[in-house]
Amino acid sequence: MPGITCTSLNVAPGSRLSVKGDIPAGAKSFVINLGKGENEIMLHFNPRFDAHGDIRTIVCNSRINGKWGQEHRESNFPFQEASSTEVFFSHDKNEMSITLPGNHQFKVPNGAHLEGIEYICVEGDFNFKGISLG
Repeated sequence: MPGITCTSLNVAPGSRLSVKGDIPAGAKSFVINLGKGENEIMLHFNPRFDAHGDIRTIVCNSRINGKWGQEHRESNFPFQEASSTEVFFSHDKNEMSITLPGNHQFKVPNGAHLEGIEYICVEGDFNFKGISLG
């Protein structure tokens, strides 16, 4: 599915960013990328309902100079097909904090060591509704 890309953002460390959207019935996976651009990704957030050999798993990664880092997997999977969802992100130079629906939180390293978020890209089985900063 075509996604949405936002550039020229200025999300400072410590700020909280939320992404809202609807997950359609039959969803396989969706992606939320946060960083400076498509080759400098602080967080690649990829919930997989059934994709790439993963079932109900969240795969996170970072991308530096176009090269992927080490994957981190989260087994808590609160996403449901045919429902609305909201995910919260906050970061500093060392790590990303992700708050899932149901208030489950986990952290992954900020492998790109980026200071701020200037870029967000949402793709896949996710009908984007909006982002907000708080």
